[in-house]
Amino acid sequence: MTRQSIMLYVAWLVAIVATMGSLYYSEGLGYIPCDMCWYQRIAMYPLALILGIAAFRSDAHIRLYALPISILGAIIAAFHYAEQKIPGFGGVAPCQSGVPCSAEYMNLLGFITIPFQALVAFTIISVLLFLAKPKKS
Repeated sequence: MTRQSIMLYVAWLVAIVATMGSLYYSEGLGYIPCDMCWYQRIAMYPLALILGIAAFRSDAHIRLYALPISILGAIIAAFHYAEQKIPGFGGVAPCQSGVPCSAEYMNLLGFITIPFQALVAFTIISVLLFLAKPKKS
């Protein structure tokens, strides 16, 4: 197994854990996702699928498609985390319905929230994809 394949499998594992975690929070614990949470899910869920396919095919060229999605997801998660943790920080547009984006369902150790977990997952995936450079042919 090559270094690239390992990076792809680990990135896929992170995406699967993040996807299952988000489903557990909403379906298992009954947490209602806010608008920003939905945007993060829109970025993470396809990664679980395409990274799995790329890992099985050992296709490091997937980074051309997956890396922008992962970076965009990390930006959204960072923005959402800032809305939660920086007093007075307001979004560009406030949530229109449902749960406000500044609500915290969990707050472990004073800083670990759901958007923080998503930010960590997107960052790990981005780093792994960046490091999984395809072999030059």
